[in-house]
Amino acid sequence: MGINLSKGERINLSKEAPSLKKVGVGLGWDTNSTDTGVDFDLDASVFMLGANGKIPSEKSFIFYNNLTSPDGAVKHTGDNLTGEGDGDDETILVELAKVDSGINELVFVVTIHEAEKRRQNFGQVRNAFIRLYDQDTNKEVAKYELDEDFSKETAIEFGKLYKKDGQWRFQAVGQGYNSGLQGFVDKYFEG
Repeated sequence: MGINLSKGERINLSKEAPSLKKVGVGLGWDTNSTDTGVDFDLDASVFMLGANGKIPSEKSFIFYNNLTSPDGAVKHTGDNLTGEGDGDDETILVELAKVDSGINELVFVVTIHEAEKRRQNFGQVRNAFIRLYDQDTNKEVAKYELDEDFSKETAIEFGKLYKKDGQWRFQAVGQGYNSGLQGFVDKYFEG
């Protein structure tokens, strides 16, 4: 069993899991019954940020239409259109040693596809979590279960992997936004 994190908590992966080389990042959620007449489609994405807090190129934005980072270190396993079933709904694989040296942070976000058009928000989502596990052993390293009430938000930054003093760390973020995926794109793209 890994470490259960609360919002804002951080762990040093070099200390908590020194043999960790390949990180599996599982994101999961369940949706409530809704009267919007449309199924939910939640999407996990990763923004690979440089020292300036921006992505160096659009290829460093990993999502269902760009599954692999330019350095080959980050791989999205594909879009889950329904979120049905137990466990991880979408998974992102990260090979820490392969991450480009110009990348300092990997930000993991989940957004609701066409949220405004479908009249959906994270208030209709429950049991949301992000978990890190060792791909080689399948052992869970850390998990953060989002228990806040996001009644209007259409996008959430679940957590981030970042380098500090040459060591990889993870922070449970749990910050909601009303601007959907476009809000993150505007925030992280240089322009």
